[in-house]
Amino acid sequence: MTHLVLEGLTRAYGGRPVVQGVSLSVERGSLLALLGPSGCGKTTTLRMVAGLEAPDAGRILVEGRDVTPLAPHRRRMGVVFQSYALFPHMTAAANVAFGLEMHGVPRGERVRRAAEALTLVGLADHAQKRPRQLSGGQQQRVALARALAIEPDVLLLDEPLSALDAKLREELRSEMRAIQQRVGATSVFVTHDQAEALAMADMVAVMDQGRIAQLGTPEDVFERPRTPFVATFVGRSARFAGQAEGGAVRAGGMAIHAAGLPATGAVEVFVRPHRIRVLADGDTAENALDGTIAAIDYTGEVAQLQVDTPVGRVPVDVATADGAWRARQPGQPIRLGWRATDTIWFAA
Repeated sequence: MTHLVLEGLTRAYGGRPVVQGVSLSVERGSLLALLGPSGCGKTTTLRMVAGLEAPDAGRILVEGRDVTPLAPHRRRMGVVFQSYALFPHMTAAANVAFGLEMHGVPRGERVRRAAEALTLVGLADHAQKRPRQLSGGQQQRVALARALAIEPDVLLLDEPLSALDAKLREELRSEMRAIQQRVGATSVFVTHDQAEALAMADMVAVMDQGRIAQLGTPEDVFERPRTPFVATFVGRSARFAGQAEGGAVRAGGMAIHAAGLPATGAVEVFVRPHRIRVLADGDTAENALDGTIAAIDYTGEVAQLQVDTPVGRVPVDVATADGAWRARQPGQPIRLGWRATDTIWFAA
């Protein structure tokens, strides 16, 4: 069942459009990620949903009710900010209870619900600590508890993990996702980190210059991008330019095969690194390409090869589990291959 609907949201600053006609819907209990680079309009969109910014045009509906004219505190939306926004002189419990006080909840009820929310995020033993006595991850959990304590209709998260180190960010995103699913909160999550969006979200809206470039499941957005921007921003790719001719793309002296190509015309081609395999002697592939290894980056589970070819530099991900990658060295010749169905193309 659809819970949150945005209809044609538009916002400009000084005549410069920042959000341009954003429309989407979020199912009850699901998590939508607004993903995009800095300046694409994702945070402004979130702030309009929260009531912290007024749209120039468009509506925000929750369960069919237009909340656009309502003040933030009347929208029943919990917000988790990037900066945590905790009161330094208050304990964790008092910080959580403060949001309840602003909503007019009686004191006894505030204490009970604050304790429940801190237990939910695993901080029951830290209720009497002040923010300076907590780690960054613990402070973010307090901010999440404060947002959940009011039992919001919609939970809004504005890049809540960006201030944390990489390892903690990965751990906390799993915890936040688990908590969101446990409480069944309809949520909107703003991030510029594609890994966070793909790992946490049920649906991803990729934003580009104030508009939604693509809305789909994480798999759809990654495996089936609809625009060159989405293919470039979400994930790494080999990228070629050529001319469609005779059922293939002619680029750098080779024919790149793909499904559904036009008869003629300029074409941009993308191939994901994990779809490209290293061909052994005698192996064949629908698309085959000779090159030379330029660099090897060991990243743990995969070794990222950079291969110079007649159509440009091609990234290739090679699994490290069997140790075979160690035999690869910069300067070595290499032959690459991939299936025609793994070729993503766009008319240029």
